[in-house]
Amino acid sequence: MKNKNNESKEKELVEYVHNELNKEIYAIGGHYVLTDNVRLPFHGLKILYLKGFGVFDTTCCGSGGCCYVSVIGFIKEWKSKKDEEDNFITVAEPVRDKSMQDELRQIIGKKEMVNQISFR
Repeated sequence: MKNKNNESKEKELVEYVHNELNKEIYAIGGHYVLTDNVRLPFHGLKILYLKGFGVFDTTCCGSGGCCYVSVIGFIKEWKSKKDEEDNFITVAEPVRDKSMQDELRQIIGKKEMVNQISFR
């Protein structure tokens, strides 16, 4: 039998839908491209992060761009199912621990040439 303390400590899982890589996604101010899905060994588990870049070239106030990483989390089920559009889905646990986030920023920052590393 679970008590209320255990229920509040259960891990939140998210589903990441794998979209086509290297495809331009347009928005009002420009576009972005996801270039890589990376599985990184970390503390005996694997982290999934996305690498991409954004270009701001249709804004009224200038242009620019950036390269980024978005950390999805610890992989629990790699491409274990598909959605209605036949895209694979990975189940992951977000990285909530701030010290682990800092450690991952250091590791990824040394590995990738990016301007920003964010966590979901």
